[in-house]
Amino acid sequence: MEQATPPAAGVDLSPAAIDLGRVHLLPCGIRNNSAVAVSDYFKPRDNGVEVDGIRVEESFFRGRKLQGATVALPDGYRGYVLEKNGEKDTQGMDGDVSSFVSRAEFQNITYWNHDTMPSAEDPLPRCFHWLTIANAMHKPVTAEDMANMSAMQNRNS
Repeated sequence: MEQATPPAAGVDLSPAAIDLGRVHLLPCGIRNNSAVAVSDYFKPRDNGVEVDGIRVEESFFRGRKLQGATVALPDGYRGYVLEKNGEKDTQGMDGDVSSFVSRAEFQNITYWNHDTMPSAEDPLPRCFHWLTIANAMHKPVTAEDMANMSAMQNRNS
């Protein structure tokens, strides 16, 4: 029996998106989809502390102290804020597939922790290591690479 491949969502990155510079990843959920003057209430500031080479910022949200750090996306990568498009893409498949449109771009993410100082061991900075691994795994192998590997194996034998 053949397994059906689930349909992929459509993403339109072509609209001219607003460049946000950076976005914030808060350790909570906010159930609001309307526009809010966030900068009037959420005011991060550098507290002068550096941990593992990461500058720590401090802010408060709903009375709780947050400590965060800003991480740049790796070269060649951009972040996008996507919005679900009202229309469905059926693409001739059995199930409906959602489509998304880009509303903003960013190059930096400031992630926030509730009770711990940011560090290089936090999940967000660590996830960027996988990009290096994925690039290495999917890099095309050339004839020169094969010859070098063969030569190395012959030396080790």
